Amino acid sequence: MLIGVPKEVKNHEYRVGLTPTSVREAVYHGHGAIVESGAGAAIGLLDEDYAAAGAEVVGAAAEVFGRADMIVKVKEPQANEIAMLRDGQIIFTYLHLAPDPDQTKGLLASGATAIAYETVTDQFGGLPLLAPMSEVAGRMSIQAGAHCLEMNQGGRGALLGGVAGVPAADVLILGGGVVGANAARIAIGCEARVTVIDLNLRRLKELDDQFSSSLNTIYSTVDAIEKHVMNSDLVIGAVLVPGAAAPRLVSEAMVKGMRRGSVIVDVAIDQGGCIETAHATTHDNPTYRVHDVVHYCVANMPGAVARTSTFALNNATLPFMLALADKGFAQAMRDDPHLKAGLNVHGGKVTYEAVARDLNLTYRAADDVLAAAS
Repeated sequence: MLIGVPKEVKNHEYRVGLTPTSVREAVYHGHGAIVESGAGAAIGLLDEDYAAAGAEVVGAAAEVFGRADMIVKVKEPQANEIAMLRDGQIIFTYLHLAPDPDQTKGLLASGATAIAYETVTDQFGGLPLLAPMSEVAGRMSIQAGAHCLEMNQGGRGALLGGVAGVPAADVLILGGGVVGANAARIAIGCEARVTVIDLNLRRLKELDDQFSSSLNTIYSTVDAIEKHVMNSDLVIGAVLVPGAAAPRLVSEAMVKGMRRGSVIVDVAIDQGGCIETAHATTHDNPTYRVHDVVHYCVANMPGAVARTSTFALNNATLPFMLALADKGFAQAMRDDPHLKAGLNVHGGKVTYEAVARDLNLTYRAADDVLAAAS
């Protein structure tokens, strides 16, 4: 199989789908690789590194898309990239389709087979290809939030940990999954007063055991969310429903009731956001204000630490990428139900139920399309 690696084109996105090490592994398995020139240059992965690993380096994305059997990316394909996809081609990347009808329609029209990192599962019930970036985003959310709390960023001028004689800032984390746990870890390390709200009592117990008296854990109700949102200096949106649009937990009325200069960081913005007043922003222009509350809603937060993120992501995606290349997508998915969970679009059909439901599209079960696939 010929595996293609284009340069990412999303705003300030410097990650790359495959490192030279991953390319070498693919070549060792008997596959070819075609890499767009400069795809990894921003993070020190040079064209000569890819060539030494056995890749063919070409000058244009169009050639990568035009020749490759499988495209391996990081972020969802942009409109100009979707236009280059073809019938039967595999694209393996983050998709986040549920809040993105335009991308979904484009993928359906392309005839490509689209496999989403964020819905691949594992035997533990986790999301192994989402987890590394969730770790990064969770940790970065506190870093970004602390910066936004500074006066020159429009914040209320609060230091997360306070100082002797001055109270620490109140940090609320909505969701106790990978993002939430990593956000809590960093916020506690900054000596903030930290609360996590979640629906899962077992998860709250795990977090309570992990962080002990350093963390306040609260069961999720509308009343609890409202009370804690309005009394927090920094709110982190960290909820996730795999493959589906994020639930809107924080209403505009709650945001309006927050203290002037408080900060919201909505990490769930990739899936539409869990804050009613949230909309996606970019690294170029990361924040805006609604009701005097600073909103940071960058949709590709880990792209800001692209080198760390690229290597962490490749560690997770490499075994699945090799399975797809070695066996072909249909056989690889028949052999591995966890990889099969990543199939979102095939042959003009939506094959992930939550996406079909959220976008009001016809759903075709993955097993049905696999039965018909060679």
